[in-house]
Amino acid sequence: MSEEHTHHVGNYTHTHSPEHDRIVIARLSRAIGHLQKVRDMVVDGADCSEVLIQLAAVRGALASTGNYILDEHISHCIVHAVESGDMKEVEELKKAISQFIN
Repeated sequence: MSEEHTHHVGNYTHTHSPEHDRIVIARLSRAIGHLQKVRDMVVDGADCSEVLIQLAAVRGALASTGNYILDEHISHCIVHAVESGDMKEVEELKKAISQFIN
């Protein structure tokens, strides 16, 4: 991943660094691995308590990844949107946060 990924947000363009993308992809890959383990546990008839513990680990990994993305989005996209007067992007963030935390 040597190229930056560009996203058009409102009236400006936001670019994610390759490092940002690498971190997000690595976190998602770990969460996928945990979830596959949970599926395998169920297939193998694992104890429900152990399955629940592993599901909690998956949920934690996803929440951590979401928080990282949210922090980056606020630090870059939202700052630029506010500076350019694009309140539509702020409203979209509010909707996304509401769905993310519920």
